[in-house]
Amino acid sequence: MTEVEIGRAKRGRRAYGFDDVAVVPSRRTRDPEEVSIAWQIDAYRFDTPFMAAPMDSVVSPATAIRIGKLGGLGVLNLEGLWTRYENPESLLQEIADLPADDFTKRLQEIYSAPVQPELIAARVKEIRAAGVTVAGALSPQLTAEFQSVAVAAGLDMLVIRGTTVSAEHVSAGAEPLNLKQFIYELDIPVVVGGCATYQAALHLMRAGAAGILVGFGGGSTQTTRDVLGIAVPMASAVSDVAAARRDYLDESGGRYVHVIADGAMGVSGDITKAIACGADAVMIGSPLARAAEAPGRGFHWGTEAHHASVPRGHRTAVGTVGTLEEILNGPSSSPDGTMNLSGALRRAMGTCGYTELKGFQRVEVTIAT
Repeated sequence: MTEVEIGRAKRGRRAYGFDDVAVVPSRRTRDPEEVSIAWQIDAYRFDTPFMAAPMDSVVSPATAIRIGKLGGLGVLNLEGLWTRYENPESLLQEIADLPADDFTKRLQEIYSAPVQPELIAARVKEIRAAGVTVAGALSPQLTAEFQSVAVAAGLDMLVIRGTTVSAEHVSAGAEPLNLKQFIYELDIPVVVGGCATYQAALHLMRAGAAGILVGFGGGSTQTTRDVLGIAVPMASAVSDVAAARRDYLDESGGRYVHVIADGAMGVSGDITKAIACGADAVMIGSPLARAAEAPGRGFHWGTEAHHASVPRGHRTAVGTVGTLEEILNGPSSSPDGTMNLSGALRRAMGTCGYTELKGFQRVEVTIAT
C-alpha cells in the first residue's frame, strides 16, 4: 500500500474520493431494460439500492412511505422532529425561513425538546400500516433507551448511525453500548455506521451487523472536517470496507455483510461510482432533499447541525428539482444527474456490460491525475 511522506515524522496513505475516479466501459454492453438494480438485505428485498438518510429534511413518515412504494427504503430519524413533536410542520417551515446567522442556535433550541417514546411508536406504526418496510435510526447513545419501543411497534430494521460508530467504544463516565450482545439479542437486522476503515468495519461485522454504513453521512451539510479535522475520501473508504466484507465472508464461513455508502453522493454518477467501488447500496440525503415532497422545503440539514456543544453542520439550500418519483425512477428533465437515479445506474451498468449490482462491483475504474 503506497504511502507518501507528509513530513519527516509523518506518512500518510493516498486516498481517493468519488470525484477522483471514473468507471470504464467494457467491450460488451447490455440493454438497460435488462439490468436489475434490486437489492436484498436479510429478508427484505428492494427494487432499488437506495436508502433515504435519516435526516429531518429528507424523511418524514409520509416520505418514508412514498419512498418505500417507489422501491427504496426510507429511514426515519427516531430522535428527530417527528418523535419530539406531535406536529412539527410549523417548525420545519420555521427552519426553512431562518436567517443564516440565527440557524444553529435556534436549531439547538428546537431539538432540545425531549424524544417522546409514544411518538416513536406512533410513527413506526404509521409507516407499517402503509405496507412498506419500516426502518428507523437511533444514535449509539440512545439506542438502548428507545430501541425496545420501536421494535415493539413493528420496526423491521434498525440503523445505528453516528459520525463514527465502533465496536469498542470506551467511556469512563457511562456504560457504553455492548454492540455485539445488543445485536445478538435483537430479532431484527441492524445496520451500523459511520465507518471508514478496513479494521473498524471488520470489528463491526464480527459484532453481528447486517450492514455497514461507510462514511460519515451528512455529505453536503456536514462540517466535520472543518470542526474535527476528520474525513476519509469515499472511494477509498468504500473499497477498504468492501475488502473487509470479502475477508469476513471467508472468516465466517459465508456470512455476507452489506456495504452501504453513506455521504458524498450528490448526483447519479456518484452513486454509480460507489457501487463500482464495492457498495451494495447507498444512503442518500441531498438528492432526495430536492424532492417536492421533502419536509425540508428546499433546504437540507443533518443531525450534526444541532449538536448541543459541538455543532458540525449547516443548512444547505438544495432547491427543488422534481417529485420523489422523478428523482428516483424518472423520467428526468435535467441533464445534471439530479433525477432518475435508477435509470442512470441501469444505463451505466448496461454500458459496462453488467446486469446485476454484485457483478458491477468488479467493473474497471480509472483514477484522474
